[in-house]
Amino acid sequence: MRLRFEPSGIDPRKPHANGSTFTKMAKRVAVVYHFFAHYREAVIRELSRDGRCTWTFCGDVQDFESDIKPATFPPGIRFLRAPVRRLRGSIIWQQKALSVAVSRDYDVLVLLGVSKYLSMWVAAVLGRLTGKRVLFWTHGWTYRPTGFLRYVRRYFYRLGHGVMTYGRWAKQLALEEGFDPKNVYVIGNSLDFAEQRRAFARISVDRPAEIRQQLFGEERTPVIGCPTRLTAVRRLDMLLDAVATLRDSGAPANVLLIGDGPERKALEAQAARLRLNVHFAGACYDEQRIGELLTSCNVTVAPGKVGLTAMHSMAFGVPVVSHGDPERQMPEYEAIIPGKTGDLFDEGSVYSLVEAIRPWIANQWVDPRTSRNCVQTIERFWSPQFQVAAIMRAVEGKPSDDLFFIREPIAGIGTTLNHAPSSGVQTAERS
Repeated sequence: MRLRFEPSGIDPRKPHANGSTFTKMAKRVAVVYHFFAHYREAVIRELSRDGRCTWTFCGDVQDFESDIKPATFPPGIRFLRAPVRRLRGSIIWQQKALSVAVSRDYDVLVLLGVSKYLSMWVAAVLGRLTGKRVLFWTHGWTYRPTGFLRYVRRYFYRLGHGVMTYGRWAKQLALEEGFDPKNVYVIGNSLDFAEQRRAFARISVDRPAEIRQQLFGEERTPVIGCPTRLTAVRRLDMLLDAVATLRDSGAPANVLLIGDGPERKALEAQAARLRLNVHFAGACYDEQRIGELLTSCNVTVAPGKVGLTAMHSMAFGVPVVSHGDPERQMPEYEAIIPGKTGDLFDEGSVYSLVEAIRPWIANQWVDPRTSRNCVQTIERFWSPQFQVAAIMRAVEGKPSDDLFFIREPIAGIGTTLNHAPSSGVQTAERS
């Protein structure tokens, strides 16, 4: 079966966008998602530049469950529209996934590993029956499932040759379920780290203080930030309670929330009731502006599930505080190294949250060593370059190796490992 691509597609027989050409041995990989969000653009670009494979990305052009901004696919990246049809609730069917699964155009099939998407089950079976290597790209196990759900997930993931998880906790749970460690690949997650580094470099030494003046009328009071959608699962109500407690104990802080969502009105009312100085910046997709706002903060605090908020903050040298219960967290919390890149508190405890925040607002600005630790952690383990290196091991059928990065250099990593982010460090040293 031959498939028709969107006009932005490329011919794998022609020179690639990065100047390389694909060989006859290059693997042809199809990645099937229900929808590609805007924050996937960087890793999509990095995969498309890898001359070892040709990549086709298959998905719908909008998310059926949320208003998340979709990714754009510029010329040079192969995109195949695969419309999603909702069957019931969040259960969906994606007919084009089956066409891709049986197509002779591909050697490897990478499927979104969500068991409630019924078409992924069928696509995995068809992919294997037609001789393809089948992989799942997924959060995997974020908690220990029980009952019927445990068996559903176990049988679903066993349809693939391998499972690519975001974090190491998911791999640990997979091993408890009897999966071969050689077939569970930890690939991390990422945002556009390169663009974030460029944005960071453009922020002048004085800009963070200017931002504080603009938002809060003064610069000396520490700022606690959080770039996220304002939803109940983020538990930002706990953050405001903790800030009120800190103020009452002689450790005042201003609050900067970057994002919008259904909880905004409730949070505004809570801030007014507690007499807190909270600035609601609204939704923002401009990395330069996000960077300027974040570098005015001492710390990011995400009392609920932290997710990509950790990636965003640490890329700009800002440590992160979130709770430490792995079964109620998102994989990205693994980037938080207590005392180095942030801290963890007891989930649900405002008292524990207060004590976790307190050291990070003891000074006016972020310590330069902390800023370096944050940036280095993102580059080394949570960047598109690391993701591509880890994904390629799975695509090529190499055994999973959680320490491969020690023995194998990764292209594009190491450019900032020996350099602190200039603006953040200079701002910290200025105080």
